[in-house]
Amino acid sequence: MDTQTHGASLMATARPTKDEAMAAVRTLLAWAGDDPTREGLIDTPKRVVEAYEEFFSGYKADADHELSRTFEEVEGYDDMVLLRDMDFESHCEHHMVPIIGVAHIAYLPNKRVVGLSKIARVLDIFAKRLQTQETMTAQIADAITTALEPLGVAVLVDAKHQCMTTRGVHKPRVSTTTTTFTGAFKTDAELRGRFLRLIEQKS
Repeated sequence: MDTQTHGASLMATARPTKDEAMAAVRTLLAWAGDDPTREGLIDTPKRVVEAYEEFFSGYKADADHELSRTFEEVEGYDDMVLLRDMDFESHCEHHMVPIIGVAHIAYLPNKRVVGLSKIARVLDIFAKRLQTQETMTAQIADAITTALEPLGVAVLVDAKHQCMTTRGVHKPRVSTTTTTFTGAFKTDAELRGRFLRLIEQKS
């Protein structure tokens, strides 16, 4: 899978100006039945546009670039590298409402490692785009695989989708779990089981 698919598709459409985006928000406010010119809403379009710049900042970032600096001086370390309990916020591409969850990401080095903060940034890059959770889970694994060529990657994402909790079926307690296992994590049940046990351990 191309880790830059969403970014590439964005380039096919000219980005509206900030004024055009704010006008669209005013239209939505009016469509909802309110008055965009009343005091409480007069600055809402500006605030929404600024919030969107933060929510969707992943479109301006490149996961491959974040992972481009690697290190080979690891004193022969060849066991799992695991980052667990990483909180993230994303948005559903179907309803544009929040996805709130936690991600656990591991890889089995093949001579090279990457700075730990880079893995967290890769999570945020893909999370801060309109997403399905399934796509985001696969994109994270693909980016790490491409950059590090590890012996295997494991990604587990558990999240609540407000398109299910606040609308539609209204199931506020339901969460969704997605996984991607590649290489040794896919073929070695013992390694995969150790990953799953480690992420379940209490801090």
